[in-house]
Amino acid sequence: MESNLGLFTDKYELTMAQAYFKGGRSQSKAVFDYFFRNLPFQNGFLVFAGLQDFLLLLQDFTFNEQAIDFLHHDHFDPDFLEYLKSFRFKGTIHAMREGEIVFPYEPLLRVEGTLIETQIIETLLLNILNFESLIATKAARVRLAAGNRAVSDFGLRRAHGMGGIHASRAAIIGGCDSTSNVLTAFRYGLNPVGTIAHSFIQSFPDEISAFREYARFNPDTCFLLVDTYDTLNSGIPNAITVAKELERDGHRLVGIRIDSGDLAYLSKKARRMLDEAGLHYVKISVSNQLDERVIKSLIEQGAPIDLFGVGTRLITGQPDSALDGVYKLSVADGQPRMKISDSLSKTTLPGLKKVFRYSNGDGGFLADAIVLDDEREIEYIYHPFEKEKHFRVADLKKESLFEKVVDRGELIMQLRSVPEIAAFVRERLNLLPPEHKRFEYPHIYKVGVSKKLRLLRDEIVRNHLGEDAEE
Repeated sequence: MESNLGLFTDKYELTMAQAYFKGGRSQSKAVFDYFFRNLPFQNGFLVFAGLQDFLLLLQDFTFNEQAIDFLHHDHFDPDFLEYLKSFRFKGTIHAMREGEIVFPYEPLLRVEGTLIETQIIETLLLNILNFESLIATKAARVRLAAGNRAVSDFGLRRAHGMGGIHASRAAIIGGCDSTSNVLTAFRYGLNPVGTIAHSFIQSFPDEISAFREYARFNPDTCFLLVDTYDTLNSGIPNAITVAKELERDGHRLVGIRIDSGDLAYLSKKARRMLDEAGLHYVKISVSNQLDERVIKSLIEQGAPIDLFGVGTRLITGQPDSALDGVYKLSVADGQPRMKISDSLSKTTLPGLKKVFRYSNGDGGFLADAIVLDDEREIEYIYHPFEKEKHFRVADLKKESLFEKVVDRGELIMQLRSVPEIAAFVRERLNLLPPEHKRFEYPHIYKVGVSKKLRLLRDEIVRNHLGEDAEE
């Protein structure tokens, strides 16, 4: 159980909650939606990740004696603090499945409950879902670039503190085959991987002694780092020598790793040298500032690389540092609510909502519809901001993307392993047409609203701004 998790929040969540409590609104009902507006990396899709982590942490979102004492010294009201002593989220949550392929503006998660409990969990929700979805999407791009070649997450040492635990989890969900992060592997039932560092080799009088010693204690999992001194004239020849010695003892060198230099050129040379020595089975791995674009370039150059170790640019979500996911009120006291802005893209959608996905005859994704919760069948979807644009969906295959995951505070979702979630990502990505997965100018996926939802939004806008307000 996480300690003091109720304090994992922004202060204004607590000051607002206190105002609701003191104003007699502690039992007022509310609904919030989680969604995002902009795709990271100029990508054509997002991988929704972090749901299971968030829901498990939510079970521990309480205020213990230490937390209450801290808030007391921060001058919170004693009666409110007494309320927090027994606080536990008892609301209901509907969400898309973790690993779903999702798009801007559609609700990914819906939280229903009292105004206080739905408000106070905002920061925890945004922190976990925004971060893991960002990293999972970056990993999915890396996976698309690498094709069938292995990819490992090597990013922990460059991660943002302990966030590296969730980042490595998200990297596996998005498409990495493995991680070097031992704690993440322990927590989520994965097998950690690793090779060898330059410092190990430098600690010996010469390279061949370092290779032999490492191979002696790791005869069946041996990866040798060959670029400490001279990749082609020292590292690879010494690795070949040790590989032959391992063969004589009934073992096999697993692979070599190149961590600097011209990776395309050096991997080609290395493959030739290994093959000429009869070591066709020895794998070649590379690392050093890799991302999806570098990997794509290496493959286009014909580099015979078997495994990519991707670190900094994956685990920190470069070049985007954050996902702009938001958590917005859509119902209060039983009435639909929305944020109205001069910028249409900042205007939110009111009411209790869910999402339908429409597919073609082969199951490929065509469009998503944001609809009101009581809607079952719709004929058209309409562009959220350009009223003249619409798309007929009446004759298409439909699936509902929302499922109840928390019921009156109790987690009812069946928990899945990280590999199971990763397999679901692959399954769903295979259904997304290629034009949405390309790196350059991906096709914009259709996300529309139902006519009923559009009319509700327009009515609320008119009521707030007057009859002359534009739709």
